[in-house]
Amino acid sequence: MKKISFRNDVLPLKNMLYRLALRITLNNAEAEDIVQDTLIKVWNRREQWDSIESIEAYSLTVCRNLSLDRNRKMANLSQSLEDVGTDQPDGAQNPYEQAVQGDRVRLVRQIVDSLPEKQRSCVQLRDFEGKPYKEIATILGITEEQVKVNIFRARQTIKTRFQELEEYGL
Repeated sequence: MKKISFRNDVLPLKNMLYRLALRITLNNAEAEDIVQDTLIKVWNRREQWDSIESIEAYSLTVCRNLSLDRNRKMANLSQSLEDVGTDQPDGAQNPYEQAVQGDRVRLVRQIVDSLPEKQRSCVQLRDFEGKPYKEIATILGITEEQVKVNIFRARQTIKTRFQELEEYGL
């Protein structure tokens, strides 16, 4: 059995925890606070680490639950990821292409932000974090089949809304 180390096993998860919290709360400061709270909660359970099958899945579950609790308290679902600094996509050679590409990225982000929470979390964990269905199911407390359905519906919604907005404009 592997001995879990906070420094080597838990701390490296903080960026992933932040992205998950940010995807749920849509607020930088809240996401940072949630990551801190998550790390404290995980640390406080260090006596039970040996009984936890995956410290990563456990940490993501704690982070998700804290994010949802914070969302319920704050009820600020109207904010966007607009104020988040992100990497610009590659491949755009001139300023016009860069602007168009940036607009498309913002549009997809807004569509993802508008998805129901379960779909948003599933897409975040699968498409952005690369988690397997089984682990997503464990983290979200749903079946693998429900994960697949949520991801399918989310992707369909993203594709449809993106195509509508690209064709007909805002």
